Amino acid sequence: MGVPALFRWLSKKYPKIIEKVVEELPAEINGVEIPIDISKPNPNNLEFDNLYLDMNGIIHPCCHPEGKPAPETEDDMMIEIFKYTERIISIVRPRKILYLAIDGVAPRAKMNQQRSRRFRTAQEDRIKNEERAKEIESLKASGTQIDEELIQKKSFDSNCITPGTPFMANLAKCLRYWIAEKLNYDPGWKNLKVILSDASVPGEGEHKIMDFIRGQRSSPYHDPNTRHVIYGLDADLIMLSLSTHEPHFKVLREDVFFNDGSFKGCYICGRMDHIANQCRADLVTRPKSKDNGKNVDYNKPYVLLNIETLREYLAIELRVPSMTWPFDLENAIDDWVFLCFFVGNDFLPHLPSLEIREGAIDTLISIWKRCLQLMNGYITNCGNA
Repeated sequence: MGVPALFRWLSKKYPKIIEKVVEELPAEINGVEIPIDISKPNPNNLEFDNLYLDMNGIIHPCCHPEGKPAPETEDDMMIEIFKYTERIISIVRPRKILYLAIDGVAPRAKMNQQRSRRFRTAQEDRIKNEERAKEIESLKASGTQIDEELIQKKSFDSNCITPGTPFMANLAKCLRYWIAEKLNYDPGWKNLKVILSDASVPGEGEHKIMDFIRGQRSSPYHDPNTRHVIYGLDADLIMLSLSTHEPHFKVLREDVFFNDGSFKGCYICGRMDHIANQCRADLVTRPKSKDNGKNVDYNKPYVLLNIETLREYLAIELRVPSMTWPFDLENAIDDWVFLCFFVGNDFLPHLPSLEIREGAIDTLISIWKRCLQLMNGYITNCGNA
C-alpha cells in the first residue's frame, strides 16, 4: 500500500534522484524470441551486487493487470509472473544475491487496514457481478447474441493473493521449480545466491528484505560498498531504504507517470467514449485475433530512485545552522523517516490535517527545525523514538 503521493512529491522536489533505466530488449530471429544474456555487462554502465524483489508488486499486476486482459488460467498467471520477474532481473543483472520475498502473515498493526481492503474488494466484486448479470439479461432481451463461455467464466478473485491460500502455495512451488531451472541452465544465474521467502514465512516482503540486509550488515565479512537494488511499487520502500543507512542503494520501479493525461480509450473494443471496466463488448460474440492480444506491448518504462542522491539532498535540507551539537546525518534521516510516518503508511492512518500534496512534509520539517534546539537532541536515537 505504501505512502500515497510520496514518490510523485519526491521526484518533483528532488528531480536529480530519478534516473532513467536503459533496458535491453530481447531479439527475435525467424519468429523465435532469443532470451537476453544477463551474464553480459549491464547496459546502464553500472554493476549491481544484490537485487531484492518485493514479489507482491509483481504478483498483483500479473494476475489482474490494468492495461491488458487478465490471464485466463492460473498457469498463465504463473508464466506472466516468471516473465515479469525475468525482465526485472535482466534490467538489474545482480552478481551476488537475488532475494525474492512474498508477503507472509501481516503484523497485527496492519491487519485492520488489510482486512478493510479485503472486505471492500469482496463487496466491489459482488456489486460488479450483479451489474454484469443485469447487463447480460438486458442483452438477451434485446436479442443480442451472447458468448456462453464468457457468461460462465468467473473473474479472478484477487483476495486469494494472501497467505494461507492454495494459490500462494502453488505459486511458491512453481517459483522453486523455476529458480532451479534458471540456476541449472541460465549462465547469468551461475554465480547467484538465490533466496526465496514465501508466504509461509511471517512478515511483509519488504520487512523481510530489510531484516536480511541488517543481518548482512552485522556480519564481519560485510562489504560496505555493496550495491543494492530493491524492486517494488510501495513508496514506503524509499523510507525503508533510507533507514538501512547503506551508502549505495537504489529503488527500481515502473515510471507510472510517463503517460499522465494520455487516454487511449478502451483496450477491449478500441472506442474512446468509455474505459475498459465500463465496456460490455466482452459479452458479445466477436472474431478473435490471431495473437489474442498477447503481442501487444503494454510495458511501462522503469526508473531508478537513487537513495544516495536523496541522502545528499536531505543533508542540505535537514541541516540547522544554530545547532549547539555536531550535525549527525544518520540521526537526522531517522527523524525525517519518523516524521513522514505521520502522513500515513501501512501501519498508521495519516493525520487528517496532513496531506503530502499540500506540503505536509515541508511543514513537519520546518516544525522539526524550530523544535530541535528545544528538544536538546534528535527525536530518534539508534532506532528508538
